[in-house]
Amino acid sequence: MEKNINLQTLTIAFIGSGTIAEAMIGALLSQALTKPTNILASGPRSERGNELQGTYGIVPFTDNSSAASDADIIVLSTKPQKLNSVLHSLRGSIKPSSFIISIVAGASIQKITSGLDHKSIIRAMPNTPARIGEGITVWTASEYISTKQLDQTRSLLSALGEEIFLKEEAYLDMATALSGTGPSYVYLFMEALIDAGVHLGFPRRIAEQLVLKTIQGSLDFYSKSDLHPSALRNAVTSPGGTSAEAIYFLEKAGFRTAISRAIWAAYERTLELGSDQPSNPSQKEINIDSFQ
Repeated sequence: MEKNINLQTLTIAFIGSGTIAEAMIGALLSQALTKPTNILASGPRSERGNELQGTYGIVPFTDNSSAASDADIIVLSTKPQKLNSVLHSLRGSIKPSSFIISIVAGASIQKITSGLDHKSIIRAMPNTPARIGEGITVWTASEYISTKQLDQTRSLLSALGEEIFLKEEAYLDMATALSGTGPSYVYLFMEALIDAGVHLGFPRRIAEQLVLKTIQGSLDFYSKSDLHPSALRNAVTSPGGTSAEAIYFLEKAGFRTAISRAIWAAYERTLELGSDQPSNPSQKEINIDSFQ
């Protein structure tokens, strides 16, 4: 399949112009899959639209209905908390031949279908490395999406990196917690390593260089190996050595459990965001002792 299949003649409207929307816009244009004037971006702040127009040459809107009415593909990239009002603003504005790609965390195909009174829905979860074509997107489709629209979606998502189509929609909520939110976990881990290096006495610039290259090299080594991560870790963990001491401390501190529970918390929050009455996360209490 050609990567640029049927995209050059299509108008793509982003309803919501935040970080992920910009990542997708940047990826589409950097790979020349469409023209800047074929991309519309709608958001409540005109200054944000002007910023995107200045950077990418796209067409800004502050009215969702106007942007959607001109589009062949509508990308719902708004915040989950604003989805209901956005769906209301779009209802009746979408051409029957158009289809929707939703990247809104937790929002089911049924909810979007009901809110828009439109059945051609794709649900996808990309992540921010999409900006440089190194992301990964899990996606699914309603039964009303045509084969042509599936191909167009695959072409669009391929510009962001790898894409995985799954028939079961439930996997989208899991992907949101694992890969969609995943970069934030990686950056926090990197930040912790850098701060530890500074605490040891390294200048921050050197600590950042050491951490970045260590992570890049480890990932490259793993990708070229046929070994499980545990085997690679065991290979550098000598009995009584520095790695063994560090890993013992991490395990004792509940490192794996904390990661697992954090991702599960993100998954639960995804489900809450998809409901009509999401709970307030600030009201939740976390028992730190349970992580030990």
